[in-house]
Amino acid sequence: MKVSHKPSEIVVPLAAAEPMRLKIECNECHCRFAVIGSAFFCPGCGHNAADRVFTQSVETIRATLAAVPIVRASIANLDAAENTARVLIETGLQNAVMAFQRFAEALYATQSQTPKARRNVFQNLLEGSALWEASFGHAYTAHLREDELSQLTRFFQQRHLLAHREGVVDDDYIVKSGDTRYRTGQRIVIREEAVMLCAELIEKLSTGMKTDVRCAT
Repeated sequence: MKVSHKPSEIVVPLAAAEPMRLKIECNECHCRFAVIGSAFFCPGCGHNAADRVFTQSVETIRATLAAVPIVRASIANLDAAENTARVLIETGLQNAVMAFQRFAEALYATQSQTPKARRNVFQNLLEGSALWEASFGHAYTAHLREDELSQLTRFFQQRHLLAHREGVVDDDYIVKSGDTRYRTGQRIVIREEAVMLCAELIEKLSTGMKTDVRCAT
């Protein structure tokens, strides 16, 4: 394992921290646990409740975004307040993409007749859509309008930049996302409303994907 940078601490007020904590009770063993972000497997018995936890994860993302004004108001240093708010918003986008990926992986795995999916295939909307269509007869375009899928593609590409390039734009991002607002070398700016829209779109897509699986069984 190689660690390229040190972890950074984000100190937020209790009033803002509480909405970020995802509280879960396992349907099987009734183990109760809490996480920051997403967790799809019970630490007690290993039960996978992907559908339920996906919904809770999206709700937690929205609650975190709603707490951003509290964070800004509670930190006296304006630069520190904005930096903290930025990290929370960007983390929300990354958590949204990760929540969809884990949900899609778990839903796909419920069908034993489907071909084995490569690792992280559902991080890529184009490849994930092609696999879904080959397995269940519907591409993502059956559930999202063309403009919605384009917006979601941009969000997924922005998540990739945040996770692997610290948000700095490269030529690959511009080509794959179609986002001409930036030039190579600039850093992307993520707004709360963008993360809210991302959450809305992955919910809409997940609903259609669940219908596909039900029709296939």
